[in-house]
Amino acid sequence: MAYEDRFGQQAQRSKYDCLLFDLDDTLYPLRAGLAKSVLQNIKDYMVEKLGIDSSKIDDLSNLLYKNYGTTMSGLRAIGYDFDYDEYHSFVHGRLPYENLKPDPILRNLLLSLPYRKLIFTNADKIHAVKALSRLGLEDCFEGIICFETLNPIHKSTVSDDEDDIEFVGSTSTSNNSANNSQIFDIIDHFAKPNPNLFFEDSVRNIQAGKRVGLDTVLVGTSQRVKGADYALESIHNLREAVPELWENDIKSEVAYPGKLTSVTA
Repeated sequence: MAYEDRFGQQAQRSKYDCLLFDLDDTLYPLRAGLAKSVLQNIKDYMVEKLGIDSSKIDDLSNLLYKNYGTTMSGLRAIGYDFDYDEYHSFVHGRLPYENLKPDPILRNLLLSLPYRKLIFTNADKIHAVKALSRLGLEDCFEGIICFETLNPIHKSTVSDDEDDIEFVGSTSTSNNSANNSQIFDIIDHFAKPNPNLFFEDSVRNIQAGKRVGLDTVLVGTSQRVKGADYALESIHNLREAVPELWENDIKSEVAYPGKLTSVTA
């Protein structure tokens, strides 16, 4: 593609081939309130669409999350069926997107990074595009790796956006590492030959990324944890915390024209 033609030689001299950015609570702060709304919408979905007794929701959600990695994965595993598009529409359709404001500081920061940049989220594409547009970041990324990428045939898998990056539908927590590795195998297909840098707010996902060889940046705290190479209180602190990303002094200022597309294998 044109981006690779223009910057391929520079990228080969750089430490990383690709920067992978989680979206929710990474490119905008947790205080925006979308995560809280997502969790409530999931519970409402369980009651209104699946007919589960509201008094059992909290205990059931915790049990399924513990044993299956995500609540919705557990629901699938114990026999509940649902339409994926309807699910995403219900969970994301009522989110307070108005809380997301244009972020010109982050936009300029992203455009100055001389690397390929991809969004890596388990949410659906509609949500990802809407959130990026509200933030004014829709042309800062080459593409989006999202629910549609990770579940191309939509069989018995569903993502519940509970902040776990994995192939959901797993039958036990013992499979979580393998499932995470499968997803990062997809990433490896798009980002070779150099290592990649992964930005994420979830400690579990940071550790999963580290297990498969990614360098990692935990966003949302300045305290490093096991598996995190860097820790940022805010994504805005990136230049101060990881200055080596600009060590080649390559000024890319790359904006990607047209609509954001889902990345496919």
